[in-house]
Amino acid sequence: MRTTAVSLEIREASVFYGANRVLDRVSLSAAGGEFIALLGASGCGKTTLLRAICGFVGLASGSIIVGGQDVTRRSPERRNIAMVFQSYALWPHMTVAQNIGYGLKLRHVGRAAISARIDELLAMLRLDGLGERKVTALSGGQRQRVALGRALAVSPQVLLLDEPLSNLDARIREDVRHEIKTLQQKLGITTVHVTHDRQEAMVMADRIVILNAGHIAQIGTPEEIYNRPASPFVASFMGAGNIVPLRLRSNGNGLELEPEVGGRRTAIDPAVLSIDEDAGCRSVVPLNAHFRSEDARLCDPGAAPEGCLVLLGEVVQCSYAGGFYRYAVRVGAEQYLVDDARRHVPGDAIGIALPLTALHFYDVRSDNG
Repeated sequence: MRTTAVSLEIREASVFYGANRVLDRVSLSAAGGEFIALLGASGCGKTTLLRAICGFVGLASGSIIVGGQDVTRRSPERRNIAMVFQSYALWPHMTVAQNIGYGLKLRHVGRAAISARIDELLAMLRLDGLGERKVTALSGGQRQRVALGRALAVSPQVLLLDEPLSNLDARIREDVRHEIKTLQQKLGITTVHVTHDRQEAMVMADRIVILNAGHIAQIGTPEEIYNRPASPFVASFMGAGNIVPLRLRSNGNGLELEPEVGGRRTAIDPAVLSIDEDAGCRSVVPLNAHFRSEDARLCDPGAAPEGCLVLLGEVVQCSYAGGFYRYAVRVGAEQYLVDDARRHVPGDAIGIALPLTALHFYDVRSDNG
């Protein structure tokens, strides 16, 4: 039952709620069979974009193209796009089979064909033997699969997922995310998945679209987004929320970094920096360096690990996160979170060793997300 894969393209889409512009000329495309994750904080416009794709929200300008066909002015039922909602939106008085077959019944498909399609989906979704059970008697994971089955029953060209895993507990959510990805790959269906969970996006998506205040902040593969965030906003959103104010200086022999507070100068290869080309032309360049807690390590305050920027501070808090300790370390007026396997206690003088290759550098002049 593999689907004929079709492409999806959003061109310069804008949406207003009253005078508020929720989407501002958003453009993106998905190749046939591609899994796209829309990632962002609450209110960034990701669910609005999903609802615009399926026709529940009208565009003020722009267009939606599915398989080369402009569907912008088509009603939702004429777009051949299915959506799985956050709340599942199942009929509580119906059985599992009746819920899955509901869309086919509305399309006046014959009973025998509906029954065959339901049986096929029950087997595919590991719901065998539950067809006659009321959905209210199912677990959260089972209800999620019923909602997915109802969406797939009508053989949509595009599948939209609006945070369908948010109501599941952590252990079940991890299992179901892999089930959905496996099923999507098996069917070859073009999929757009809305989530605020970056780990979920990383695990499931071929490419990630990060939205911020109605604009696209970055589009890329999980590796690109994680390792090369295009802006301070993306870096922070992808977990690099520790920010170190620095000054980049020329010392006559090359470039060196100097922490504004509580650290030592260290030489740096210009190739490591990813800032404006004209930065090296200025004698002193203010930078912000973003890093993730797991990329740093604690060291003796007198040590100078090679290839690292060292900050000097004091442990102010310690918690055990399972397999490692998470520390809050005060450096001047700033506090940084650092993960380390060794045990320290609050009050210890400590160094934070930051590998230069793990830092994301942004010119302060453009450090506005």
